[in-house]
Amino acid sequence: MIDSGIVVAPSTSPANLSPWHRGGAGDSLVLLHGINASWRIWRPVLGALQRDHDVFAPTLPGHLGGPSLDPEKPVSISALADGVERTLDEVGIDTAHLVGNSLGGWLAIELGRRGRARSVVAVSPAGGWGSPRDLSRVLRLLSAGRMMIDRGDRFAITSLVLRPRFRRLAFHAVMEHGERVPPAEAIEMLADAAGCDAFPGFAHWIRTTKTLARADAEQTYPIRIAWAEHDRTIPFQRYGRPVLDVLAGAEHITLESVGHVPMFDDPALVARTILQVTRSPEFSANHGQLM
Repeated sequence: MIDSGIVVAPSTSPANLSPWHRGGAGDSLVLLHGINASWRIWRPVLGALQRDHDVFAPTLPGHLGGPSLDPEKPVSISALADGVERTLDEVGIDTAHLVGNSLGGWLAIELGRRGRARSVVAVSPAGGWGSPRDLSRVLRLLSAGRMMIDRGDRFAITSLVLRPRFRRLAFHAVMEHGERVPPAEAIEMLADAAGCDAFPGFAHWIRTTKTLARADAEQTYPIRIAWAEHDRTIPFQRYGRPVLDVLAGAEHITLESVGHVPMFDDPALVARTILQVTRSPEFSANHGQLM
């Protein structure tokens, strides 16, 4: 149990959390999750991806079960990317196919610019907004979700999570079909959000920065930006276009009938979206089209 307002199964207590998952064989593929989550959010697609790849899914620094953050440094994209690079070095991964969702998508783009990418697939990546108002909207949305968890009665929430209708409502902002999340994994996800130490610092830092910067040099690897059709967290028109504006040559596709975190909504679609890039040597960085 952790002091987060919800009950956590013994296997997900902080002492027993694995900081990463690794499985499969083939070219290295790294999966990067969003803010307030952990590597476990990728579980629905691991089996499909591991048939083709050595899949490595780390929990980001400052997230439940992940490496600690330096308390003397801002919780910035640069600091988080530094932490991911240290982890990659520890496990012997130099370059890899990088896949990220939300904050993880922003990190995948950043790591690609640091020379770590064979390809990048960013699923509804963070890092773009059209105005300070758009940024404040997202931070309010994320903060409200954490407050609900912190203030909720732990026994009541654990009981409610057993109900598919509650899971659908609880994850409505990030999924089309929250009821598809198994109850035990829903409890883990709530624990991950409550136990994310990085969020307050990141929310403070991001108010002081600009949107995703334009790269100094043209990328030499393919980038696919896959935006969820029903993204209620960062809808494409307000948050996706600024990302595409600074990624010349990136491909943009729409993931139909899914929400911001689509791995439970449609795992086959998410896996296919990734493997179309990683399997194909013919994927061209010129306008990002599959040849």
